[in-house]
Amino acid sequence: MSAPVVVFDLDGTLVDTAPDLVASLNHAVTQAGLAPVTYHDLTHLVGHGAKAMIERTFTLRGKPLSAGDLDWQMKEFVDFYHGSMPGDSIPYPGVIAAMDRLSEAGYTLAVCTNKLEMLAKSLLEGLALTSRFAAITGGDTFHVRKPDAEHLLSTIRLAGGAPEKSVMVGDSLNDILVARNASVRSIGVPFGYSDVPVESLAPDLVIRHFDELTPDLIERLIARA
Repeated sequence: MSAPVVVFDLDGTLVDTAPDLVASLNHAVTQAGLAPVTYHDLTHLVGHGAKAMIERTFTLRGKPLSAGDLDWQMKEFVDFYHGSMPGDSIPYPGVIAAMDRLSEAGYTLAVCTNKLEMLAKSLLEGLALTSRFAAITGGDTFHVRKPDAEHLLSTIRLAGGAPEKSVMVGDSLNDILVARNASVRSIGVPFGYSDVPVESLAPDLVIRHFDELTPDLIERLIARA
């Protein structure tokens, strides 16, 4: 029998990456003459990976973006972000203890993010978290990304689990949608980067703090399936 799998989103769920995302994005876009973005802007920009974040920033600032501009903007963003990792990014309060509880209870942990896989793995390595996860997949790991169900389903398979015994934890629309599309239970967290209240996205459950994430909670949620 496979162990139950708890799959986490990364930015805004496991790790507060906002300071470094803002700094890296501003490093890139200000070179193209755009005004810097703020944390408030970030909630409208994240969730689909670096490429979409840059494209949305240009749209936000009302400036056209050619394919050539996108290429060098991506390079500037990725080089700066990767070179400064882990920077000021830190795990959210209580998440380390929560993962300890789940692992000790026999749960398998995984990460499913739209961040580039290389950046996701580098960040987790810099925070000494890599060894906790049976699978870490990014927006370029497969031919699809969240909210496509196959991104989550493939992550669960890599972790050695089964969808009916898995739970997705996330902060934004793509996380709740990918779980729904994959027929996987979902837990929403309200402290991430969603531009709408996570409750409005209708996850199966909302937790306010990772102190609430216990093996008993996961077991009861999976039993609802």
